Amino acid sequence: MFEGVFTALVTPFRDGAVDERALTELVELQIAAGVDGLVPCGSTGEAATLSHAEHQRVVEVVVAAARGRVQVIAGTGSNSTVEAIQLTRHAKDAGADGALLISPYYNRPTQDGIVAHYTEIARQTSFPLLVYNIPGRTGSNVLPTTIARLAEVDQIVGVKESCGDLNQIAHVIAGVPESFSVLAGDDWATLPMLTLGGKGVISTTSNVAPGDVVDMVRAFRAGDLARARAVHFRLLPLFDVLFCETNPIPVKAALALRGLIHDELRLPLLSISAANRERLQATLKEMGLL
Repeated sequence: MFEGVFTALVTPFRDGAVDERALTELVELQIAAGVDGLVPCGSTGEAATLSHAEHQRVVEVVVAAARGRVQVIAGTGSNSTVEAIQLTRHAKDAGADGALLISPYYNRPTQDGIVAHYTEIARQTSFPLLVYNIPGRTGSNVLPTTIARLAEVDQIVGVKESCGDLNQIAHVIAGVPESFSVLAGDDWATLPMLTLGGKGVISTTSNVAPGDVVDMVRAFRAGDLARARAVHFRLLPLFDVLFCETNPIPVKAALALRGLIHDELRLPLLSISAANRERLQATLKEMGLL
């Protein structure tokens, strides 16, 4: 159901509020570059510091701006199952195509608890769901056997895998049906995961270089591994610098340097350090992105 390049959109702010005009313009740029879908209100979108009203509004703006031209997968995760259900229902009502839900953080449920969490959301929303496994942010790891169990649940159609362990990801792919979408959650892992049978990527880098990320994935899917590898290595310095500080600090700085948004984040995130800004600017110039 979900394949290709999905951009994990930043949420642009201006003077403390969501900059809806800039967000709409980002959607247009992404669609023009050929992405397959958009993911508002994820980690890159600073969902953790959006109010419920802002969260819902961002989803509505992106769905309206996309106008059905690409898929929209709304971030609706929470460590509260009830809250996740509410956010997912709103995304469905707003016209999104699916929802991405981070595994519960802080309260760190058991693997059985993780299964129960997603199963209840699927039961109460009847909406296509993607699991989001990112142990570095949640404090728990959704194991391959757990993903296999979730793949048997109606409406749980895929996983964004950010565990950082290709061996674990190989076991995930081996344990799920071909129709289940295993998507890279780390940009550097996109090409390796495609070779293992992954279906694409939910990308931070495609905020800045969407055409290149699309080119890499489409080249691989067309059987042109040499071109896919060449693009991967072209993007490698950008993969590195966009994660030199906590995401989305560097990617927002990059978009600001390109004049697309204001370089504004919400506490506790701070703007990128001076040294890393210089490094980022140099990388963007070297790649012809400035």
